[in-house]
Amino acid sequence: MSDEVVLYDYWRSSAAYRVRIALNLKGIAYRSVPIDLALGQQGGADYLARNPQGLIPALDIDGVLLTQSLAIIDYLDQTRPGPRLLPADSAARAVALARALVIAADTHPVQNLRVMNRLKSQFGASQDQAVEWNRHWIELGFATLEAQAPGTGLFGGDAPDLSDLCLVPQMANARRFEVDLAPYPGLVRIDGALRGIPAFAAAAPEAVRP
Repeated sequence: MSDEVVLYDYWRSSAAYRVRIALNLKGIAYRSVPIDLALGQQGGADYLARNPQGLIPALDIDGVLLTQSLAIIDYLDQTRPGPRLLPADSAARAVALARALVIAADTHPVQNLRVMNRLKSQFGASQDQAVEWNRHWIELGFATLEAQAPGTGLFGGDAPDLSDLCLVPQMANARRFEVDLAPYPGLVRIDGALRGIPAFAAAAPEAVRP
């Protein structure tokens, strides 16, 4: 069994971005294997043999291939506990996971590349209409999280938690689609603080773009 950790990655993927942050925070060295979503490489036979769902990311670690970003991060938290990304307390863990799922389950999946492409191909949506669709779902998710944002500190308090790892990539998407962020001052504050942390900065799309 190889000790090498391999991340099947795409520089602009929000889900891969979350995992890159987690790997950096845990101090886990890894090799990135780019899978170009824009070129459809995730649908190639070689990648589908690894991940039949054909989504990014996938992580080869400890002799197993893991998929789905939150499952990957949970595995890292179980096997490399410091620093913790989910609280040990059951109630606090559920709260943090719920915040993360606002983005990972309810916001990001309905405004990612494959959904935009489907809107265009099946329903004839223009690029502007697809972008407006994305803004709608981002704004709904952000309104929920803004209502839960702490007055000081991060969602995780003094240190990032899983919901913080989900927030930063989604904020990057919001800026990409020119979402008005003025109604979300708490999220803007937290995002700014997080992006100043080296592990987050090193995982950013502009830092890893080929």
